[in-house]
Amino acid sequence: MSDIDNLRDRIDRITFDILKLLKERNDTAKEIGNLKNNMGLGVTNEQRENQLRSKVLSLCNEIGLDERAGLTALNFLLNESIKVQSTGKQTHLSVFLKAKELERQGRKIIHMEVGEPDFLPPASVKEALSEVYDMGYTKYGDSKGMADFREALSQHVTRIFGTKTNPQNIMVSPGARFSVFLAVSSLLSPGNEMIVIEPAWPAYRDNALNSGVKVRTIHTTLEKGWEPSPEDIENAVNQNTRMLVLNYPNNPTGKILPEKLLGQIMEIASRNNLYVLSDEIYSSYAFKKWKSVLSYEYDKSIVTQSFSKSHAMTGFRIGYAISEPETVDRMARLQALALTNVSEPIQYVAMKALGADTTDNSKAIKSRLEAVVRRAREIGLEFIEPDGAMYVFARINRPQFDSVEFTNKLLDYGVAVAPGEGFGNYQGFVRISACQPEETLNQGMDIIEEAVKGQK
Repeated sequence: MSDIDNLRDRIDRITFDILKLLKERNDTAKEIGNLKNNMGLGVTNEQRENQLRSKVLSLCNEIGLDERAGLTALNFLLNESIKVQSTGKQTHLSVFLKAKELERQGRKIIHMEVGEPDFLPPASVKEALSEVYDMGYTKYGDSKGMADFREALSQHVTRIFGTKTNPQNIMVSPGARFSVFLAVSSLLSPGNEMIVIEPAWPAYRDNALNSGVKVRTIHTTLEKGWEPSPEDIENAVNQNTRMLVLNYPNNPTGKILPEKLLGQIMEIASRNNLYVLSDEIYSSYAFKKWKSVLSYEYDKSIVTQSFSKSHAMTGFRIGYAISEPETVDRMARLQALALTNVSEPIQYVAMKALGADTTDNSKAIKSRLEAVVRRAREIGLEFIEPDGAMYVFARINRPQFDSVEFTNKLLDYGVAVAPGEGFGNYQGFVRISACQPEETLNQGMDIIEEAVKGQK
C-alpha cells in the first residue's frame, strides 16, 4: 500500500472517531437540555460559552491550530447543541397554530399572540386586485422586483426616511422574513457569528441556525429598560463575527433605543466592519422619536421593511430590503435560485397600496396598545411601557411561574398569548399583542387577570 493510501486510511479513522464523538456530544447535550427544561432555564448560556471559547483559543495556540478554524469548529458544535435542545420549544407561531386548530374545532379564540392587525388593507388594494389581470402583470420578472415598483419604493423610502435611495438599493421579497433569510444566508457562511440583542423575534436565530451561523446573544433586562450595553456588544465581537441584528421598534418589547445609544452601536459595527441587519417593519408604529439605520448611510447596512404591519397585508407576503447595490445583487441571486421572482400581481397590488394613507392604522394600534397597558397595570404585570410596535412584553411575578404552561392554560380559556421563552431566556414573561378591537382586548385581559390570580 502506498504512503498516500496509508494517510487516507488514517484520515478515515480520524473522521470516524470524530463522528462517534459528535454522537456522544449530542447525546450529552440532549441530557443537559432535558435538565434545563425541568429547571426552567434557557437553551443558551453565554457565560458558559464564553468560558469554553477562551479554552478553545488557548488550546489552538497550544497545538498550533489556526484560531479561526478552531472557532468555526466550536460554533458548529455549539449550534448542534442548540438544535438538539430547542426541539419542541414553544413560540408565538406554535401558539398561533394551536389556536387556529382549536378554531377549526369550533372554539372561539381571542388572538393576542401574533402581530396581525385585524383591519383590512387600504381600499386601493381591492381596486388593484380587480385590475391587475388586465394590466398584464402576470409574467416572470426580475428577481429584484419589478422596475416600476422598485422606483416607487425608492421614492417612498427617500421621502419617508429622508435618505436618498435609488432603485438599485431596493430588492422586493415575499415578506420581510424572507429578506432576513436572504441577508443571513447570502452574506454569512457556516461558522461565522451573528450578534442578536434579546429579547428578539425568533426568526433571526432560526435563520442563523439554518445557515450554520452561530448566534451570540446580548441579554437585556426589564430592570435596565431593555437597553443593551455597548460594552457587551463590543466584547461579543471576535474574528468570526460578521453581522449585528437590530430591531427597533422592538418585537416583543416595543423599545426604541435612545439616539445616543444607537449611534454608539453603529460606531461599534463600523469599527469592526460588521453588516448591520436592521429590521424596521414597525417603523410606522413608532410612538416616540425614532431613527432609521438608513440615516447613518453605513454601506454595510441592510434594512428590511414590509407591508404586513403598516398596510395590514400579512397574507399578501410582500416586503423589501434596502442596501448597497452589491449586497442587493447577492441577495437577489439567492432569491432567484429559490423562487425566480416575487409574484408580479402581488407586487402591483403593493405598489398601488404604497400611496395609501395609513395614519389611521397607527392611531388604532396606539389606542389599543394604551388599552392593554392600562389593563396590564391594573392586573399588576411588570413591564416597560412600549415606545412603539404593537406588543406589551410583561413579566408575571409569581413563584415558579412557567410561561409555557400558563400560555397553554390560557388557550383552554380561549385566549392566545406568546410565551416569553420564544424570544430568548425570558421564561417569566409573556408577549401580549394589541391587534384586536379594544372591547375584544379587554375581554382577553379579563381572562388573563383571572388566570394570573388563580381564579381560573
